[in-house]
Amino acid sequence: MKKYLVTLKAEERQSLCELTTAGKASAHKQTHARILLKADQADGGPAWPDERIAEALDVGLSTIARARQRFVEQGLEAALSRTKQERPSRPRKLDGRAEARLIAVACSAPPAGRQEWTMRLLADRLVELEVVDTVSDETVRRVLKKTSSSRG
Repeated sequence: MKKYLVTLKAEERQSLCELTTAGKASAHKQTHARILLKADQADGGPAWPDERIAEALDVGLSTIARARQRFVEQGLEAALSRTKQERPSRPRKLDGRAEARLIAVACSAPPAGRQEWTMRLLADRLVELEVVDTVSDETVRRVLKKTSSSRG
């Protein structure tokens, strides 16, 4: 016997049907909506076994189990949306203050003998100014790409 039984109300079933037929939602959201529709135990629901849902929707059994569990414990919206990370896997190297400092350096005059800043030079200058202990030129590039400021 399943631990988490999905029983959809009529309005929930209707909104899930609209979500899957409109094609405007993300693939993740549509897949989870289809899982819930197929697993629906309420009157008129198909109540498919997990193995059949997995085969029909090309998802794993654990995905179905998680969708069921989140629906029962947290509700419809939680079952459709992705879980947010409690904390990022790695802390950010450059916070807002460090990013502002980087942009200020990038907009300043380049070092003597250079016509313009390179990513490596900017990274080295941030370390020199003790904004950060270490930073890669790729991190510098990504931060500058996010801003709409022009280095030229």
